[in-house]
Amino acid sequence: MKIASFDVDAQNGFTANAPHELPVPGGEQIAPALNAMARRASLRLGSKDAHPANAAWVVADARQMLQPLALANADLTWVSHCVPGTPGFELLPGLPAPIDYDYFVWKGVEPDLHPYGACYHDLGERRSTGVIEYLKVQQAQAIIVGGLALDYCVRTTALQLRRAGFEVLLYLPACRALSAAGAEQACAQMAAAGIHLCADEQALDRQLAQLEEQRP
Repeated sequence: MKIASFDVDAQNGFTANAPHELPVPGGEQIAPALNAMARRASLRLGSKDAHPANAAWVVADARQMLQPLALANADLTWVSHCVPGTPGFELLPGLPAPIDYDYFVWKGVEPDLHPYGACYHDLGERRSTGVIEYLKVQQAQAIIVGGLALDYCVRTTALQLRRAGFEVLLYLPACRALSAAGAEQACAQMAAAGIHLCADEQALDRQLAQLEEQRP
């Protein structure tokens, strides 16, 4: 079975390394777990948010976040985060450089785009980033997913991959969420979609072994 791992938006902008952006509790701790995922895979994929400073969805204060917008491809307001050229844009220490991944996506580059999933540039999921096509050409069957934040970009990416027909394993030690309630809701939604939730390395290895045994 060909396995890929996917580091979703594992950037300083979602950690205490950039406290004025969108710090996810414990987000700076996940690099070792992402590397553990990659050791079980023959392909390593990654993504970054790459948002311009003049994005249409930016608000000045965190208290103004999560307000609905009438834009086609940006549904909520957020504070500015992950602007190219800033420390918040960079991947977490301990991860490879983007060029050293087998496939890498930068998303949300245009001022009116704020996608969550890494498989499509738009919220309507009509404009592919090439992730799904790359994985199919490479004949990957199982994708191990981790990153930031669990309740937004990780959930959406995992669901996109599952809908594309892949076996998807969410490695929980490699994820952190903006809120406990968001994490609970996201995990329930992913489990209902047939995504395998793996609480530790032993669970991840057991699930991979079971998938291998089930292959025709």
